[in-house]
Amino acid sequence: MTMKEFAGNAERIIKDPTLTFKQRWNALSKAAEDSYDPVKLTEETQYFADKGIVFDMFEGKAAYRPRYVTMDFDLFMKQGSHFLMLEPPSDIWEAVSNLLIMYHHVPSSIGPAVYIGHLDRLLDPFDRDEAETRKAVKFLLTHVDRVISDSFCHMNIGPYDTRTGRIILELTKEMKRPVPNLSLIYNEHTSDEFASLAISCGLEASKPSFVNDRMYREDWGERYAVASCYNVLPIGGGGYTLGRLNLKNMALLALEKKLALEATLQELLPRAVRAQCEQMDKRIQYMVDDCGFFRNCFLAKEGLIQKDRFVGMFGMVGLADCVNLLLGRTEKGSRFGSSEEANRLGERIVDIIQEKVSAYKPVHGTFALHGQVGIAEDRDVTPGTRIPVGDEPDLASHLSVTARMQKHFSAGTGDLYPFEETAKLNPEAILDIIKGAFAQDMRYISYYSSDSDVIRVTGYLVKKSDMEKLEQGDQVVADTTPFGVGAKKGLRILERKVNQL
Repeated sequence: MTMKEFAGNAERIIKDPTLTFKQRWNALSKAAEDSYDPVKLTEETQYFADKGIVFDMFEGKAAYRPRYVTMDFDLFMKQGSHFLMLEPPSDIWEAVSNLLIMYHHVPSSIGPAVYIGHLDRLLDPFDRDEAETRKAVKFLLTHVDRVISDSFCHMNIGPYDTRTGRIILELTKEMKRPVPNLSLIYNEHTSDEFASLAISCGLEASKPSFVNDRMYREDWGERYAVASCYNVLPIGGGGYTLGRLNLKNMALLALEKKLALEATLQELLPRAVRAQCEQMDKRIQYMVDDCGFFRNCFLAKEGLIQKDRFVGMFGMVGLADCVNLLLGRTEKGSRFGSSEEANRLGERIVDIIQEKVSAYKPVHGTFALHGQVGIAEDRDVTPGTRIPVGDEPDLASHLSVTARMQKHFSAGTGDLYPFEETAKLNPEAILDIIKGAFAQDMRYISYYSSDSDVIRVTGYLVKKSDMEKLEQGDQVVADTTPFGVGAKKGLRILERKVNQL
């Protein structure tokens, strides 16, 4: 980028009337980071990047910090922080104060913390008076919503039924705000009563989503966290970088070159996977070796993060579009999601990607598959391994196909299901659906009511009313609202099939 181009971009940001001061500040920071490109790709990898098949997810060309940090908040609560001059908390207000301070010192792609802890577990030891705990938790949730203001910010609760967990659900349902995002870790210890309370909250506020704890324990052990959309990462570590493989664009290239199906799967796909791995590997090396992230970060010095707990996230989008293009399927019922031949091809593609990614040996850490949710600029590209909007089969088939595609995605994937508003009268029926989906090895499931103002875009949340304000030229608090506006057009998020019980 030339200085003239940078100046023009900066002026556009500074004068954008829809951006608040904080949003302009963040955008200017990102523009500065993108003005410098220290990561040099090979000719092969650059070829796939130029074709829109390999993509760095707007992380910034100079990758100087991890995309996601899932620091060990449990350890922080026990030891405090020498650097931040914080002693371990002794009551609920000190606990909340320490957390709110720490959130502003945890790096991420959005600036402040993208993971704010397993909140019921962190605060439950200080729950000595219900009214006081409720007041403190509401204070924390309000602060996060107004100050971090980004629904990639994520907290976890569960699996156990605690008073603090119930308070979080009750306040979430009452406040109906898009920030922070919320996941419930669900396993055999989660009572039906607590899960039903969570579902009632979700049908009003589009959160919490449900996490299949059994599957993620097999991947990461007990110490993992859900951050951002539905990204699953080791606690005390995080995600170095999120690269994205656009399978739709790969299929378009295969058609352009008139490649046979087997040549596409055995030659072009492995080349694209390796290119994405190389791009991620070089970005991580720059971050760790050249920028010295761990040498210069107090979180590492205090044991709150550890280098061996970080992974590279190999994201992908457009599986359905790739399958339909390669098979020449245009008619509904013959396409991915409905056709067994198409579904088998989808599984085969994911299996090949997993095999090649597992075989790649990066300089730092390991790589894990992630079902990327898409970006606001996407047009007619289906997130992750989902079935495209408009092609959805009946609910049972939809759940079954989704579960089949999720087996390898240890760094997180998910799908979402709108329900007709009368579902609010029967949250137990939604729980039965979730139990059935998890029994088929679905990893993560989200849901919301068709009449809710807070909706789940792909993995993050926005308010429909905020999108309307932004489209009218008004400013809004939540930083993710512009992404929702783009997704409404490109991903048709308001056109999803509404399920009835």
